[in-house]
Formats: sequence, structure tokens, C-alpha cells
Amino acid sequence: MQKDTSSNDASASPAGRVRHRRRPTEATTNGNRTNGPALLANDQNKYKSMLIRTYSTIWMIGGFALIVYMGHLYICAMVVVIQIFMAKELFNLLRKSSEEKQLPGFRLLNWHVFFTAMLFTYGRFLSRQLVNTVTSDHLLYKVVSGLIKYQMFICYFLYIAGFVWFILTLKKKTYKYQFKQYAWTHMILLMVFAQSSFTVANIFEGMFWFLLPASLIVINDIAAYLFGFFLGRTPLIKLSPKKTWEGFIGASVTTIISAFMLANVMGHFQWLTCPRKDLSTGWLRCDPGPMFKPEHYSLGEWLPQWFPWKEVALLPVQLHALALGLFASIIAPFGGFFASGFKRAFKIKDFGDSIPGHGGITDRMDCQMVMAVFAYIYHQSFILPQNYSVEIILDQIIRNLTFEEQKFLYQQLGEIFYERMHIRDGK
Repeated sequence: MQKDTSSNDASASPAGRVRHRRRPTEATTNGNRTNGPALLANDQNKYKSMLIRTYSTIWMIGGFALIVYMGHLYICAMVVVIQIFMAKELFNLLRKSSEEKQLPGFRLLNWHVFFTAMLFTYGRFLSRQLVNTVTSDHLLYKVVSGLIKYQMFICYFLYIAGFVWFILTLKKKTYKYQFKQYAWTHMILLMVFAQSSFTVANIFEGMFWFLLPASLIVINDIAAYLFGFFLGRTPLIKLSPKKTWEGFIGASVTTIISAFMLANVMGHFQWLTCPRKDLSTGWLRCDPGPMFKPEHYSLGEWLPQWFPWKEVALLPVQLHALALGLFASIIAPFGGFFASGFKRAFKIKDFGDSIPGHGGITDRMDCQMVMAVFAYIYHQSFILPQNYSVEIILDQIIRNLTFEEQKFLYQQLGEIFYERMHIRDGK
């Protein structure tokens, strides 16, 4: 008994008490172990957290709407900024200041590899738009065409330069740390940059194919939060203790319905449906194509005779939007689950603290990356015409032929057309 008392006194004394302040992003390891996962419905501070989260969400949606209004090029700039912030957050996860002091300039190598990958990816995605932008200037056109032609070699040379740089900076006592950072950089490029870069490709295929998938992820996230906030009782997955089945199901239904309705609204604006063929910022006018032209479907076989509506007019793209909504509500959340497991592995709560109530940029973009890849693949597989169009052929001509070769092709086509017209007139 005396022993217990003395130990308690020692622990209560100023000399024996040692306080450890937990880091802001450190995950709780012992919390709620006896009472089960901390669901939002049982959280005592949920209304304060909801208020902060709501303010941040309103600002983000408002800023996003403004950038969308400004045009395609500004959205691409936004995507690049987001990618840089995501890379910064992820680079810092494995950073050790003690090791960094022994390796001056090593952090610069990570960014060298990152921007080399950015030059390669965007050079492939935006080559046609870049060429179309400079066609009026002959000299600039030749320079840009040459850069595009040798773009793969330039990027490979830059990457090899970084590889040699890495080998030359290896130090005996930091081998493990350096190779870990080098592998970590490539994982960031594969899991984050490569996936999010498909967003830019979607933008220039028509802002519709960027805006609708991105909006569905936002709607799914907000709906899951609200349903879980008020109705959540059943835990969904151990990786994310606050995720509930009620939130997951409620968000899925909301997202699918929203996809069907939003596709109808967005499909009527040429600013959203027309593909951008250059890097200008002007308003777009084009033939919307069959996907965005209403088609009438008869309801006579499905509804009783007294029902007033006998047919309904729908945009064909609305049916494709259901597939996007289904993916956004069922598969894309697993990007968030992956990020949750990732954070648990590193014992952190959030990737950063740049967005109050949400965490870091990476915390908001985990599902968006998965959705961007699916939207691009879906568009290429089911929406884009599979035959060779005039635009595709012209793109290949501009990218692969010199100006003299293009001029010769033009002359040859002129002769062929002249002969055909002469034969037709002779008949």
C-alpha cells in the first residue's frame, strides 16, 4: 500500500510528470478502443466540426465555380497547382530533417523528377492544342512542332540526368534513406500524378467530361458526410471508423440521381460540351453531337393508360452519366479507403492542414484521382467515335509531318480532287 502511494506521489510531482504533446496530425491509437469506433452520430463536437467544414466547402466550391467560368486553361493551371501541393504533402511524409542536413540539394532531385514527369505527360496530352494555338506564326510553329517531335527524347534525357544525379549523390551512411526517397518519389508519380493528369485530358475533350465526374465525387462526399452525420450507426470499414453503411448507401442513391439530372443540365451548354482544340480562352460554339441532342423514348408499355406522359425526352449522355454515377458512388470511395489505410500506416490523421476541417489537398483529391482515370477511359471506350475522324488524321499530319511534307500532301490532294472532278464532269 505504501508502495502504491509513493509511486502515485512521484508521478504527481512536477519532476516525475512528463507530458507528451501529440502532433496535430498524429492518429489516435487508444481512443474509443472500449467504446467502438467514433461515429459522427456519437461525436460530441460534431456540430463545431461541421461548421468549420461547411465554411471551407463553400469557399472551395465558390472558387472552383469561378475557375470553371474562366475557362479550360485556368482549370489546367488549377490542376497543376493541386498536383504540386499534393506532391509537397507526400514528399514530407518520409522526410527526416537529420538525414536531409547531410544531403544538400537532395530534395531538389525529387522535384526534378516530378517536373520531368509533368513535362512528359502534359506534352503528350496537349500537343494538338499547342500546335493549333501557334499555327498562325510560321517560325513559332516550326519550333513548337520540333519540340513536340522530340519531346519524348527530351523528357527521357532529363529523367536520365536525374538518375545520374541520384547515383552521384549517394552517401555511405544514408543509402537506405536515399533509396527509400527515390522509390517514394516514383510511387507518388504513379499513384498521384499519373492518375490526376487524366483530368487535363478530360478537360479538353469537353469540360462536361471533367466537370460532371468531379461534381459527382463532391456530391458523394457531401451526401456521405450528411447521412453519416445524422443517421450513421453501422460502421462500414475498419480503415475509416467514421464511415457508415447509412452514409455509403444514402450517398450512392444521391450520387446516381444527381448524375442523371446534372447530365441533362450540363448537356445543354455548348461551353461545357464542346471540345477545346487550342489553348485559347474564348467561348466555344460547335455542333453538340448526337450525345447531347434530345431523343424521345416511349413510355406506353411501362405506364398505365391514365398517366399523362406518353413519352420522355432524354439526352443519350444521361444514360452514360448513370455509369459515371455508379462508379463515383461505389468504386471511387475506395480511393478514400486506400488513403485512410495509407495514413494509418504512417500514423497520421491527415496529409496536411491547408484546408480547415478537411485536412490537406491530398485528403480531398483521393477519390477524384480514381474518378478522373475512369472518366477518361470510359470516354475513350464508349463515347469517342472508334473510326478515324478528320480531326484524328489532321492531328497525326501536324504532329508527324514537316511543313514541307504537309505542303506536298496538300498539293497531292489538290491534284487528286482535280482529277476526280474532271472525271465526274466528263461523265
